[in-house]
Amino acid sequence: MNDNHFKYSNSVIALPFFFVLLLWFVYWLQIRFDFDFFENGIYPRTVSGLQGILFSPFIHSDLEHLYNNSIPLLILLAALRYFYSRQTFEVIGYGILFSGFITWVIGRDSYHIGASSLIYVLVSFIFFKGIQTKYYRLVALSLTVILVYGSMVWYIFPKVDEKISWEGHLAGLIAGLVLSLLYKTPEYIKIIKYDWEHPDYNPMNDKFMQRFDESGNFVNLPIVEDNEIFDFKESN
Repeated sequence: MNDNHFKYSNSVIALPFFFVLLLWFVYWLQIRFDFDFFENGIYPRTVSGLQGILFSPFIHSDLEHLYNNSIPLLILLAALRYFYSRQTFEVIGYGILFSGFITWVIGRDSYHIGASSLIYVLVSFIFFKGIQTKYYRLVALSLTVILVYGSMVWYIFPKVDEKISWEGHLAGLIAGLVLSLLYKTPEYIKIIKYDWEHPDYNPMNDKFMQRFDESGNFVNLPIVEDNEIFDFKESN
């Protein structure tokens, strides 16, 4: 395992920038031409509400709502693209679909809009995937994400804030966890170089480890003498 998989490219900056720019463009259209995009959000358990699975992450109620989602998206999308470049677009695409569908199933009878569900997908995926890889840099990234965004976990519960879609947050958390289990990262699998790194390693069978007693003191191995058997023939 080496760090050659962590390669910076322009997409690390371009992807989050243009994604967030798209959100602001949609909001500009909404206020400039007085469009009512709310009805394009997720309305649970209705056929017309299914369209919101695709459109809801790009619709926001006001400027504060949009701003609060923009900063985390810039950071998390950049982290996802840099550390998980091979899985980036699948996590974003399927994360939007899975979280949207779960929200459509469990949500209250109201329109659910905003990119916060995608934010929860990203936080969940980055955290759980880093722990699963057991690679120190990705584990550190997981702990950093929890340190910065750990308080978000309270908003997956009902009645914490009636104005937010806790269902969308919970759906994003679940979707991120599922995606972390589905998408493997073989590039981060540790290459086993030594016998003692194998999970079934038994030190009792190791010739080197046999030279140490229970206290860790170096001892000589007992000398094994070969018993030679001589056949004697009687001469007549």
